[in-house]
Amino acid sequence: MTVPENRPDASLPTGVDLLITGCDIVTMDPAGTTLKDAAIAVEGNSIVWMGSATEGRKIERPASVIDGNGQTALPGMIDAHIHTAQQLLRGKLSALRSRGPMRNPPWKNYYVPFEGLLEPEDVYLSGLVAYTNMLTVGTTCFAEAGGPHPDEMARAAIDVGIRGFVSLSTVDQNPDFAGSSVPGSMVMTTKEAYDCNIALVKSLSTQERVNGWLSLRQIIVCSPELIQSLSAAAQDMGVKIHTHLAEGTYEVDYALEHYGKRPTEYLDDLGVLGKHLHCAHSIILTPEEVDLYEKHNVSACHCALGNYGVGIPRLQEMWRRNIAIGLGTDGAAAAGSLDLFAVAHAARIGQSASIGHPYHIRVPMSAEELLAVAINGGARALGVEKEIGSLETGKRADIILIDTDNIDQFSAGDPLFVASNLVVGRDVRTVVVDGRTVIKDREILTIDMNQLRYRLSRRLPEIMARFDNAIGHYGKRRAA
Repeated sequence: MTVPENRPDASLPTGVDLLITGCDIVTMDPAGTTLKDAAIAVEGNSIVWMGSATEGRKIERPASVIDGNGQTALPGMIDAHIHTAQQLLRGKLSALRSRGPMRNPPWKNYYVPFEGLLEPEDVYLSGLVAYTNMLTVGTTCFAEAGGPHPDEMARAAIDVGIRGFVSLSTVDQNPDFAGSSVPGSMVMTTKEAYDCNIALVKSLSTQERVNGWLSLRQIIVCSPELIQSLSAAAQDMGVKIHTHLAEGTYEVDYALEHYGKRPTEYLDDLGVLGKHLHCAHSIILTPEEVDLYEKHNVSACHCALGNYGVGIPRLQEMWRRNIAIGLGTDGAAAAGSLDLFAVAHAARIGQSASIGHPYHIRVPMSAEELLAVAINGGARALGVEKEIGSLETGKRADIILIDTDNIDQFSAGDPLFVASNLVVGRDVRTVVVDGRTVIKDREILTIDMNQLRYRLSRRLPEIMARFDNAIGHYGKRRAA
């Protein structure tokens, strides 16, 4: 709904720290409210007022003002599944494919071995690169899938100024399947895995923007004892467990062979399904497994740039059944892009091809719906919908301003149409996280980008040499 410009505004606030004026606002609130030529007032880390730009200009002595003319304000995008520690692998697997056949599954043969050779400073650097990249394309909050040295990820996120949840790659059993196993450096005892997860959550419990989650890498490499103990801990501590579920046929076959159940059914037998469980990918699901997601309020994440190569995701069905599902990039090592606008556009095409074509439905999920999945759905999936995921008074000020006067947006007068159909990450101009301006006029204010580029140029060749050596030896061992 569009609110008329002459709508009566509430009393103007005083003591405003930030005033954004002259922009259109796509609130993404439950009523679908949009405001034309409007203003947003922020005090501390919260939105305290929204109304017409005319009224907003009457607010006295704001500490900082952003001119939003020719721009649209949106809630920040929410990446519900990213691998921080794989950021520096961007394009690497494509290069390896050009040399010969790849070993499957990639996560066990390439991603986890890469993570296993990273030192703490490597992960910190990876975090700086990933999180600045995310901010520049409008992502203000993320959920880390679980990687090495999560304390360094948290340090990077705090320094960059993004909001997020970090977690530890957690493996406590190492079966050999599909001719490969997890490198020993990435395997812990069950007690170590439990203790390290709990310690991470506790160490970040007082942080405002960056907190810790628990993690289970995959049912194949996590023992039932660990799965059950971390599930109990998650409920006691009020945090989520980030895991991968129903991501590949090998996982389904493994669960059927070893447990006589499909992956979701196996977790149900263990008694661990619940709103504390966040399941990335969730692709290869039977109708009965989707029923379990709905019954137990399990949250999910659809990574559209990669999921359609595995199977037909149940995105539309989950969304319409009110299952908490968001969108994720899966990290730079997967498809290369951290642009959630691009992920939403890809999901629109994927849904049209996979469920629209068989049933002769031209638009099974609209661009506007998919933008809602990325923002509202992402907030629900991460359990933070009361704090972020829409622009409303009282909510945290996670705001992005996007250019809407580019040539490919001309004549499109509806701000929601432009935001959902035409915008990509490079249209993002200004980013505010928790009331703090972290990008202004496309310049990041928290990190020296020249220094970051220099550090990356010095460190990356060394990391890649280690990785090439590791997978080379790994290949020789397999051949032997």
